[in-house]
Amino acid sequence: MTDTSNSNAPLLDINGNNILFKPANPLNQAKPPIPPLETRTVLYREGSVNAKGAMKLPIDIECLEDIPIELRDGTVIYGDLWRRQGDTRTPVILVYSPYSKRGGPFNANYDVTSTGFPKDQVSGLQRFESPDPAYWCRYGYAICVVDERGIGHSGGDMYFMGTQAGRDVHDTIEYIARQDWCTGKVCMMGNSQLAMIQWAAAAAKPAHLAAIAPWEGLTDEYRDVVCRGGIPNGTFHDIDIVGFLYGQSRFEDVTGMLEQHPLVDDYWTDKIPDLEHVTVPAYVVASWTHPIHTRSTLSGFKRLGSKDKWLRIHDTHEWGDLDTRENCDDLRRFFDHYLKGIDNGWEQTPRVRYSRLDVGAKHNLFSTSDDYPCVRTETMELHLNASDGTMNEQQAALESSAEYDAVSRDMNAVARFEYRIPRDMEIHGPLNARLWMSTDTGDDMDLFAQLYKKDAKGKVLYHVVFPGLEKKLRMMIALTPKGKQLPGGPIYVGPNGRLRASHRELDTKRSTPTEPYMTYTNPQPVTPFVPVQVDLGLWPTDMLLHEGETLVLEIGGHACGPVAEARASDEAPDAQLPTVNQGRHTVHTGGVYDSVLLMPIVKP
Repeated sequence: MTDTSNSNAPLLDINGNNILFKPANPLNQAKPPIPPLETRTVLYREGSVNAKGAMKLPIDIECLEDIPIELRDGTVIYGDLWRRQGDTRTPVILVYSPYSKRGGPFNANYDVTSTGFPKDQVSGLQRFESPDPAYWCRYGYAICVVDERGIGHSGGDMYFMGTQAGRDVHDTIEYIARQDWCTGKVCMMGNSQLAMIQWAAAAAKPAHLAAIAPWEGLTDEYRDVVCRGGIPNGTFHDIDIVGFLYGQSRFEDVTGMLEQHPLVDDYWTDKIPDLEHVTVPAYVVASWTHPIHTRSTLSGFKRLGSKDKWLRIHDTHEWGDLDTRENCDDLRRFFDHYLKGIDNGWEQTPRVRYSRLDVGAKHNLFSTSDDYPCVRTETMELHLNASDGTMNEQQAALESSAEYDAVSRDMNAVARFEYRIPRDMEIHGPLNARLWMSTDTGDDMDLFAQLYKKDAKGKVLYHVVFPGLEKKLRMMIALTPKGKQLPGGPIYVGPNGRLRASHRELDTKRSTPTEPYMTYTNPQPVTPFVPVQVDLGLWPTDMLLHEGETLVLEIGGHACGPVAEARASDEAPDAQLPTVNQGRHTVHTGGVYDSVLLMPIVKP
């Protein structure tokens, strides 16, 4: 592949598609600035404090800054190596990042301590969404934080995931393994994009990749970010992520490519790594509560071909979970086993450990399993009845309907259905709202659903995702006026889903009753006033339901429910997801229109 950096010539992806690029955000616009390129060694002394309130360094750590790494096409990228002073050859944890290894707003403004995580539990040397050198270097690992192609002073144009990115990480791993400061064993670790790239790296099969630890990283950019449910959404990608990345050349224009490739084709499938053929040991982390990564982190684990793979599903936020000491100790046992050959009994660790989320309770339960899904379930059907706004275990004989204003942003512009829970039960896995829907205007509908529960007195129940901000967020919940949504991200109420009705075609081979999988290849317009059946999938959860509580399903023309759609930054706080909606939507229930919520319930 020819890299034509700094030219306007179109580049091709692995399938021959012309790739659109846009100019990178210049380095001099970064706040704080990206430091100048300088290959040198910086020493951080034992006992020094490197951020306000941070822990004292337990050891002397040296950082070899701006190490040049040449890729197969001649492009040079740069990395920083953190290691204990005096160490020679150690296993290396590779952090391959678009967020800048030094400087830039992500490192400055989105530190884990901003979520209430104790400041004295980290050193301040850690980079955004990556492991803390103070912990890992102490135990005989080096950390190499690399600016990916096109980021910072790294050469070339930045490609977003896909085969090209996987090849770049492959070359980076093989370069690291050859250096005299590495034992030849390389692993990977990190949150979000730092996790996503690990799937592509493992699929590229570098010889010296010994293990991966993708910590909440999605595997399908189309279905989970830029076109979830077939509804284009460039805000998060363009404003919250790319808006804060800096380089000297160009960035792949993913949302521009979405306009040219609105359906799933080989451009998008190239960004879905071939996990079935991955064999490297894997420590996978997911959460039920993440607004972006949950669905395809879990499906990624299921698809992984590795025989040595473990999954941990928690109920907090990825940043704090990565730096929690007991989780670092747990992952270190995994790395020690596969990178140092230590016989520490790791293989007896339960293959799956997962939270059983009791929304509204002070404490949640944790269980273990041999696989995911973690337990045997049976599909429970709750039939919607628009005549009284209920869900019932028996289908209504008579037809009825409920409608809502499809363009209103009022949180009450929804169809709402409730189910009084008659006995304790547990939801485990993905859900599906199989609905009969119609519109009075236009040839399409953007549909949104949210599931949550209320206590016996009718009060909405919330789960706080940031334990360190529990008191502050509980006060926010108490003070928020009735009829106003709470901020998404820090607060979780239950699973949600969305679907553009014209993309209702199912992949019958991959779909199950509770987990519809859309093809996104064959749009089917709707006709005004003619009901169509849609499978509106809700993301996986594990949620305990108690006798006397009420389960609520909301359906609307915008992100609905008691919490707003999660945002990563405040750059565009009022940005609304544009929809194709017009007029009013109608939910049809009963008789021949059996709209039903399909839930996986744990067998007694």
